Parts: sequence; C-alpha cells; structure tokens
Amino acid sequence: MIKRTLAQLAEMCGGTLSDVAAHGNVMVEGVFTDSRKPLEGSLFIPLVGERFDGHEFVQACLEKGAAGAIWQKDHGTPPQGAVIIVNDTLVALQALASAYLTENKAAVVGITGSNGKTTTKDIVDAILSTTFKVHKTQGNFNNHIGLPLTVLSMDPDTEIIILEMGMSGRGEINDLSVIAQPDVAVITNIGESHLLQLGSRLEIARAKAEIAAGLKPGGLLIYNGDEPLIAQVLEEPTTKQPDGLQRFTFGLQTDNDDYPTGLMNAQNGVVFTTKQSGEHAFTLPLLGTHNVVNCLAALAVARHFKVTTEQIAAGLSRLKLTGMRIEVTQGVSGLTLLNDAYNASPTSMKAAIDVLEGLKGYRMKVAVLGDMLELGPQEQDLHYGIGEYITSAKMDMVLVYGPLSAKIAEGASKHMPTEAVHAFIDKEEMTRYLLEKLHPRDVVLFKASRGMKLEDVVEALQIAPLQNRVD
Repeated sequence: MIKRTLAQLAEMCGGTLSDVAAHGNVMVEGVFTDSRKPLEGSLFIPLVGERFDGHEFVQACLEKGAAGAIWQKDHGTPPQGAVIIVNDTLVALQALASAYLTENKAAVVGITGSNGKTTTKDIVDAILSTTFKVHKTQGNFNNHIGLPLTVLSMDPDTEIIILEMGMSGRGEINDLSVIAQPDVAVITNIGESHLLQLGSRLEIARAKAEIAAGLKPGGLLIYNGDEPLIAQVLEEPTTKQPDGLQRFTFGLQTDNDDYPTGLMNAQNGVVFTTKQSGEHAFTLPLLGTHNVVNCLAALAVARHFKVTTEQIAAGLSRLKLTGMRIEVTQGVSGLTLLNDAYNASPTSMKAAIDVLEGLKGYRMKVAVLGDMLELGPQEQDLHYGIGEYITSAKMDMVLVYGPLSAKIAEGASKHMPTEAVHAFIDKEEMTRYLLEKLHPRDVVLFKASRGMKLEDVVEALQIAPLQNRVD
C-alpha cells in the first residue's frame, strides 16, 4: 500500500497541510474511507454522499490512531491535528491514486465490458502472476471510489496492476481511465446491462469505449471483434483515443486477430486452440464457450507483456475466480450445482444456458432462472426472449423466480411441455419443490441478477438431502 509522508501526500492530492512543521514528516501507510474501520497510521479520507458525511468522524478517527485526515474546505473549521485541506475530498482521493500510479510506474491493464470483465480480470491475473508481481481489483471495487482505493492498496514493488472499470452512465469510465492511464485496455463485450440508464446498446458501446480516453499514447486496445458496435464507435470523431492507438480484436469469428481454431469440452472446463497459439492447446478450467472468448482477451494481454506459452498454460491451471461465476459445487447428496447468480443480462443468461446444454452424463438438466434487473422499458420483452431461447434440447426443466421471470416461463412454454416449466414468487416454495424433484445425478444451473439472491437456494441444496433418490 502507499507509504508517504503527510507533506508528500498533500502535494500529491493538491492539498495544504495544516501544520507542515509539526506534521510534515509524519509517515503514513495506507488510506481508508470507512470510519467504522479505522486503520492506525493511515490517512482518513472523509467522503460526502447523499445520506452521509465522513467529516463527522474525522476527529474520532484521529483519536483512534489515524496518522492524518483530509478535510474539505467548505465544511467549516477542521479539527486540531494533522489535516490536509482540499477543495473536494473525492477529487483528492482520485488525484492521490493517479499520482501514486505515476510515481510507482507499474504497467496498468484496464478492463471493462457488459459481461465477463471480472472473469477476464481473474484470468489475466492468473496468467501474468506467473511472471510479474500483480495487483488487481478486489470484489466490486471498480467505480470512482473503489478504483482509487484499489490503486492506493498496491504494494510499491507491483509491476502490473489490473483495474476493472464499471459504470452506470456516460462519462464514468472516461474518468476512471483518465485516473488510471492504462497501457492496455480491454472491452469484453457490449450487452444489455444498463439499458435502463443509457437506453440503447449503441450508447452502452459509447460508454464502454470511453476506456480508450486515458490510454497512454501508443497504448493497446483489445476488444471483442464480434461486436460491430465497438468498431463503429471507435470511428466516431467524438470518441477520445490516444495518438498511435494499437488495436487487437478477439472473438469467435474468423476475421478477428485471434479466435478459437479448435474447441473441446472437458470435465469442468474446455480445451481449445487459437489462431495465435497455433497447435498449442490450452486447458481452461471454466465451463462455456463464452469463457473461452474471455480467455482470448487475457491471452492478448499476456502476449503484450511477453508471457510465454508455457507460463500461460501454468497460469490457467491455477486459475481461481471471484465467487458465483459458474461455480461448480456438489451438494451433500451428490447433486451438481452451477452457481452463476452474481449478475445477469440477456447475453450472459444465454451463455449460461449454452453451458447447461453442453453438459453430458447427467440424468436431468435443470435451470433455475431469476429476474434480470435494470433492463429498462424492454425488460419484459427481453425476459420473454430468454424463454424463447429455451428448448427441451437444452434442458429438461426450467424454474423461474420473480415477477419479470414469469415472462421467461411464458416464452419457454412455446418449446417445452407444460410440466417442465414452473414459475415461483416464493423462494422457499421453490426450494422445497427442487428438493422433492431432484436426484443426485442431476445438474442445476442458477442464474439471475444479484438482487434476486438465488445463492440462498444454492446454499439450501448444498446442505439438504434430496427426497427423490430412486434411479
């Protein structure tokens, strides 16, 4: 994590230290913004929100051992002690992170996209960590506050930092990219998430393409070439991009710079070759063709940093993903559970259904699908479209949970028998039904937006015995 004197921190964030003679040489290690978790010897940065104001806790944090604090000048007289006065505490946090990146000189990889950015981040980390000291975004720290905090938690000897960049509207990724100044940027895809805020996939593409705004001159932009909207947006005169921008495309189509030339499903993963890898086959310990596409982006990042084929293969073998992204677990009964309940959009929902379709050797394949949130005025049609995508060839039974998912059930009824489609509004009732109908040799996929909390059902099936044990 960052380690500087208070005088140095004041200069980095554009602030003024209250008493340089008394506090300028005080060494600070790390920053924190949550007053409930004060860090002794660290710098407290009080942020201001609609329902909170961290300035109320500055005095308490100093008394509990914080080495210093930042204070926004329009908040009255600051408390006594080591205080850095700034115009805006959020801007100061972001300026501090940007300055730390510049001083540290670690290479920066920025990753955005409607789906797959966290998985891609984890794959990039696994591969690059075979060769470099790597720091990456943890959890969902991918916004205007989380990204700077990720940067400031980076060890001084970090060689590459991987920063996930999320957004809810236009301009947000632009700001994150400008803070991070990436050497390499990745756009995984353009989906339907944030249709509620942005209104169209074209506007989503424009928002994601903002990651090019902060790219260093001559920087590399790696993007999904199967999505024509990205190339379209990159040609728009209003799209900010650096001088000497390099481009690399990946995807399933053969006109990309890299694409799969061979693909074979294996137990709990996929073995594949690519145009760039020649005859060398990689083993990806993740299910689904969509994850092979995510891996193609990671391979492009690895090649940029001159990681060898052997090191790439070693990194993939040690891959660990952030939770609930097609986590494969077993219930006490032997039931196989595919937990992909972290988030959902029509694109990722179809990808998960394709994963279920490709599985072999199970008595029955079941999908438990919940509402996809924040899809805007088209939400009912998009849910119905997912239902139409479901057929008896892809699964044996589908259960849906939530008011919007009733449309999935309606669409699925076009291609599946009535007894194979079930809609629920009560999670406990749905869990009881599953425990009655499932067999140890079945596999169940769970997919929904995070707000539906389908992991509650997953956890229940992990620990509960099944009632149906007849072969």
